[in-house]
Amino acid sequence: MKRFGCTTALLAMLALGQVAGCAMSGSVGPVVQAIDDATITAGVQAAIVRDPALKVTGIGVETEQGVVQLSGFVSSADSVAAAASVARTVKGVKSVRNDLRLK
Repeated sequence: MKRFGCTTALLAMLALGQVAGCAMSGSVGPVVQAIDDATITAGVQAAIVRDPALKVTGIGVETEQGVVQLSGFVSSADSVAAAASVARTVKGVKSVRNDLRLK
């Protein structure tokens, strides 16, 4: 009989865990968002460095809630457009705010 009570209690806890999981909202916490933003920033920086058309250094990259902001100075209008285009290809980027300026 005691064993039956433990089994019932265990099943009840598992069921409550499932219900509680269903009740959670789809929003992510600030720590998870910060990690995601840092991952996106690193991905954009790496993509810019790897792109052969972008022979520039000093492009600043910041990300907040998936929105990437590019800043700094580049030598051509083509570089401005190319940097934004490269940033858009990175997984997780929702939009790009291109604040790059010509030297």
